[in-house]
Amino acid sequence: MGHHYFFALALPKQIKKQLHQMFLDRNLPFARAVHEQDLHLTLAFLGEAEEDKLVKAKQGMTEALDSFSSFALTIDSFGTFGQKEQPRIFWAGVKHEPKLYELQQVVSAACREAGFQLESRPFRPHITLARKWRGEEAYLPLAAFSPISFAIEKVVLYKTHLDRSPKYEETDIFLVNE
Repeated sequence: MGHHYFFALALPKQIKKQLHQMFLDRNLPFARAVHEQDLHLTLAFLGEAEEDKLVKAKQGMTEALDSFSSFALTIDSFGTFGQKEQPRIFWAGVKHEPKLYELQQVVSAACREAGFQLESRPFRPHITLARKWRGEEAYLPLAAFSPISFAIEKVVLYKTHLDRSPKYEETDIFLVNE
């Protein structure tokens, strides 16, 4: 099986550490916590990729981000995907930020121009923290917490290694203008 690739917002190390600790402190019975170093916010999932398409996508990203300026994101919620009582994904959500949606559109356009077929589902920005509920009781939504804000500084092209932990390797970094 080949490697999968995706473009994502890289989170600052301190934010990753804080989010991971928040998850651990809640002692939720999920089968797999995402490794602290693997926390990110996906912008475009590419899947398996031919080298020429990756080169085109990276060129497109460089051009697209050249006119894009940094902005702040605020993590302000927890949520789940899947069955309400036994979710398959536990995530941290971000406060609505129009510049994030604009960035995702720019990234997606660069990937499509390079020949990638992207998911057609609407963009739902989140940071996956854990997978597969294993609790004996039904999952109950968590209370709110103090929001965590940070500046967006870079978009990263990640390569997936399913046999490793952490499993995501930064292959290319694209800085967002200050």
